[in-house]
Amino acid sequence: MRYFVELHAFGVCSAIGEKLGIASAKIRMWFIYISFLTLGSPLILYMILAFWMRIKKYILLGKRNPHKYF
Repeated sequence: MRYFVELHAFGVCSAIGEKLGIASAKIRMWFIYISFLTLGSPLILYMILAFWMRIKKYILLGKRNPHKYF
């Protein structure tokens, strides 16, 4: 189960772990604990961060120019 999640997740926890210098497994563990305690509200934050990371990737790589569509 762990390997499946690590391969198919958005990479939010690993990106946070790289920036803060913390193991991504610990961040995932704490994210799961907090999700259970707050009845899943951190999932909204996770999805926002995942969306932001994807948009940032597209802008930085120049695959799509978002200013063209305004």
